[in-house]
Amino acid sequence: TLRLEPKISNFDSSDQITDFYQSNTLNMVTPTLRVEDCSIALLPRNHEKNRCMDVLPPDRCLPFLITIDGESSNYINAALMDVYTNTHPLTHTHKHTHTHTDIWYTSLCPQYWPENGVHRHGPIQVEFVSADLEEDIISRIFRIYNAARPQDGYRMVQQFQFLGWPMYRDTPMSKRSFLKLIRQVDKWQEEYDGGEGRTVVHCLNGGGRSGTFCAISIVCEMLQHQRSVDVFHAVKTLRNNKPNMVDLLDQYKFCYEVALEYLNCG
Repeated sequence: TLRLEPKISNFDSSDQITDFYQSNTLNMVTPTLRVEDCSIALLPRNHEKNRCMDVLPPDRCLPFLITIDGESSNYINAALMDVYTNTHPLTHTHKHTHTHTDIWYTSLCPQYWPENGVHRHGPIQVEFVSADLEEDIISRIFRIYNAARPQDGYRMVQQFQFLGWPMYRDTPMSKRSFLKLIRQVDKWQEEYDGGEGRTVVHCLNGGGRSGTFCAISIVCEMLQHQRSVDVFHAVKTLRNNKPNMVDLLDQYKFCYEVALEYLNCG
């Protein structure tokens, strides 16, 4: 399990010291997963679907895929996440070559999406419909069809790719851009299928970056409904299902910074 590793020498204000003690407390209350908690992920047939064997989802919060004839596993390395209002559940996963077809099963690294035409991932057909670039966010729309289940028809999927978080940075470059991403996803969730839209969030290890997005989503919901915020509770809630969510102190602090940005923007 990845842990926050703050350095006391970096802090020179009471707010930073508070962040330090909160992060230490968060580490202490984060549950440690046992081998038996992740028994499905550890099955031999599922090993190739795990990018890192030390970052596994517990059985109790696994989403399960719809299998087709001849498939031996409906497992994907992903975890269902609670949100503040429970109206738009989040699923987070990691990026791995063996999960390309599985990601399309869940309707949502090597690039797994087409930039034009139709690509096939097993029985899943992914048709590119459109793309739009606005600052740090690329929004794409795809039409998904499962040839193994033609009775289900097709599903329209919107993908948001955030460009403002380079690999060399622990946090995004802009609080405003990241908040804009959160708001665009929220708007899509409200508009899609009468507010029943589901969101899959993924990054390289399904922890730090995905966790930061999920935590800030919860924080923004708190602010929207009660104009108060509890970042500690938001991250703790996520870590109850996946202990490596928001795995750096700078990411934890960034949640507070985006909350202030939210309030300042009105």
